[in-house]
Amino acid sequence: MFSIFPIKGYIDQIEGFYCDGIHAGLKVKGNNDLGFIYSDTLCEVEAVFTENRFQAAPLKHYQNYANDFKTNFVLINSKNANAMTGQRGLDDIDTIFSSLNHDLTNPIMSSTGVIGNPLPKELIIKGANSFDLSAKNGENLSTAIMTTDAYSKHCMYEVELENGETFKIGAVAKGAGMINPNLATMLCFICTDASVPKEDMQEALKGASHTTFNAISVDGDTSTNDTVLLLANQKSGSYNKEAFSEALRLVMHDMAMLMVADGEGAKKAVAFEVKNAASLEEAETAAKALSNSLLVKTALFGEDPNFGRIASTIGASRITCSEETLVIAYNDVVVFKKGEILFDEAQEAKAAQVLENDKYKITCDIGQGDASFTAYGCDLGYKYVEINADYRT
Repeated sequence: MFSIFPIKGYIDQIEGFYCDGIHAGLKVKGNNDLGFIYSDTLCEVEAVFTENRFQAAPLKHYQNYANDFKTNFVLINSKNANAMTGQRGLDDIDTIFSSLNHDLTNPIMSSTGVIGNPLPKELIIKGANSFDLSAKNGENLSTAIMTTDAYSKHCMYEVELENGETFKIGAVAKGAGMINPNLATMLCFICTDASVPKEDMQEALKGASHTTFNAISVDGDTSTNDTVLLLANQKSGSYNKEAFSEALRLVMHDMAMLMVADGEGAKKAVAFEVKNAASLEEAETAAKALSNSLLVKTALFGEDPNFGRIASTIGASRITCSEETLVIAYNDVVVFKKGEILFDEAQEAKAAQVLENDKYKITCDIGQGDASFTAYGCDLGYKYVEINADYRT
C-alpha cells in the first residue's frame, strides 16, 4: 500500500534539484525567457517526443546521446523553437554548451517558440552564464518557458510507502496552442528523487502519456518540439513501482488538464468520454475525433448543445456504431437515446445550462462493446484566431 499527497510548490522542493528563470533578451517585453533545471548529482533521464516528422534540433541533439546517458542540466528557452534549422540548429546547441562556464554533464537543450529562425546564441550564452545553479526559484522557471500560456503550469506530489519511506515527484510545463494527440506544443519537465530503475522509467512514461498528453487537443495541430522529460536523481533511496507509476500519471494528468484549460482563448475544458465501443482502438478514435472537431469546438464556444455535431463526428470517425445503440449526454442530461431524440425545449435548456460551465463531460455510449476511452479538449473562439494571426510578434 502507499499514499500520494498533493503538496504546494515547485520542483525545487525536491532534494538535489535547483532551477531558475531570467530575462535574457529573447522576449522584447522583458519577461523571463531562459531557464534551467540543475541536479547536484547525475540523473537518470528518459523522454518522449513529438511524432511530427520535422523534429526540432533540441530533440535530435538529445537523441545523439547514448541510450544510457545521465545528465545534470537542462537549458530551456522560449520565443525560438530552433526548428527547421537543419545542421545549423544542432551546431548552435553545441556552441552554446561549449561556451558555458558551469560544470555540466551531457546537458540537454529544450526550446519553444517560433519555427524557422536560428537561435540567438549570444543572448542565450550570456544569460546562461549568469545562472546561479544554487538558485531555487521554480516560479521564475515556470514563467520563463511560457509562450502564449495565460498562466504557469506546475504541480507537486509526495508519496509515502507502506514502510514509511517517502519520495517526491513534480513537474513544470508549458502549453496552450498547437496541441493535438501524439503530444502537443508542449514542454513538460518532471523531476523526482525516487530511486526508480532506468528500465522502469520509459515504461511508466509511455504508459502515462497515452491517457494524458496523448489524449488532449486544443486545435488539432502537432508541433515540432513537444517534449516530456523525466529526470530522476534517486536521492530519496525510496521506490515502489506501482506507487511511482501512479504518481507519475497524476503529475502528467494535472499538466495535461492545465494545458487544455489554457487552450489559446479557451473558456471551456471538456472531457469526451466514449464508452461501450467495439474495441479500445475504436473508443480512442471516436474520442479523439470529438476533441479535434472544429465544428464541435465552435459549438462549445457558442454554448450550443447541438448533439448533431457530436453524432456526425462519431459517424465520420468510421467506428462501428448505430443510431439504435447510441446514447449522447451532456453530463447527466441525455439528449439522444438509442434512436430517440430527447431534445425537446426543456431538455435543450438543461443541456445548455451544462455548457455554461467552465468544465463538463460529454458522454457517448456507443453500445457496441465494453471498451472506453476519454479524450480532453476545449472550445475554439475568436481569441484563438487573434493570438495565432499575430504569433510571431
